[in-house]
Formats: sequence, C-alpha cells, structure tokens
Amino acid sequence: MPKKIYKVEGMNCDACAKMIELDLEDEGIVAKCDYAKSSLEIEIEDEKTEDKVKEVLKKGGYLLVNKVDPDLVAS
Repeated sequence: MPKKIYKVEGMNCDACAKMIELDLEDEGIVAKCDYAKSSLEIEIEDEKTEDKVKEVLKKGGYLLVNKVDPDLVAS
C-alpha cells in the first residue's frame, strides 16, 4: 500500500502525536506520527484517505500542511 508523509502543525508534545495516531486508527487509517519531526506517515488506501486524515486532524486542532519528500525525512 502506498505511503505518504505530511507535515503537521499544532502538536505540542509526544502525547499529541499519539492522540493523532489513535484518532486515525479509530477511522481505520494506519498512521505513524512523529512529534519531533512534526510529521505524519499514512498508508493511502484510496483517494478519500487524505480527506479523512485532514478532517480528523482538524477536529483535534491540528493542521495537515503539505506532503513531504520521504527522502528528506531522516530516520
């Protein structure tokens, strides 16, 4: 399944990242959120996945900013 990495604004701590992961998991979306990098990696199932992610993040007070080139994200 294809993966995309996005920048997220509005996180204040590691707990924020964990809450984002849990909220997305509740919607059936596989995600890995990293507070230190302000990044969110999601598995894209279909064209509606990104819209759902934006909706979930907005409800939590976060903003999905833009797609990140995975080659630029250090492990």
